[in-house]
Amino acid sequence: MTTQQIRVLVVDDHELMRRGTRMVLEAEDDIEVVGESSDGGEAVYHAAKLTPDVVLMDVRMPGMDGIEATRRIVLETPRSRVLVLTTFDLDEFAFGGLRAGASGFLLKNSPPDELTRAIRVVAAGEALVSPRVTRSMLDLFANRIPRPGAEPGQRIDGLTEREAEVFLAIAKGLNNSEIAGSLHLSESTVKTHVGRVLAKLGARDRVQAVILAYERGLV
Repeated sequence: MTTQQIRVLVVDDHELMRRGTRMVLEAEDDIEVVGESSDGGEAVYHAAKLTPDVVLMDVRMPGMDGIEATRRIVLETPRSRVLVLTTFDLDEFAFGGLRAGASGFLLKNSPPDELTRAIRVVAAGEALVSPRVTRSMLDLFANRIPRPGAEPGQRIDGLTEREAEVFLAIAKGLNNSEIAGSLHLSESTVKTHVGRVLAKLGARDRVQAVILAYERGLV
């Protein structure tokens, strides 16, 4: 039986880094590098042309940086998920990438097995960064980012009262087990509510839900 290939676009302004990354990824049976880009503008173009499953995105690049490129790819090529590469943990650039719609971030000096695992996680539709880490990033950087806020008591995108409670619990960084305990629900019920909340919000994953909650002034 043929293994389903994960198609990856590698974006970095350093050719040596792109070549090294390609060598690591192409050693895996289930990963195929379908293209390389040297800046954000090329990344947007190649993502639209190649529709990769995962875009491995450097953020610090001349011209269009990785944050703007991520924002455009998420908007224009929604089937492609972005994994941001950053130099420092809890980096402002990493948070900017998440806020732009990336599904996670990874340190550039991560071992090859961590890189390939991260690509598989993101390709499967999961967020690589936990909502709790996202809240930590909000605490560090969000005071520098303007937000529109929300009207007091405003209904959130048609969520039911229970769904709104689950949304706020997600925004606090709680996992399903913790939400179940705080709202006195079963984990299976919480899982169902989480799926409905993300669908109604148009959020790709829980990380995006946390950021949405902040931008709407709910946390």
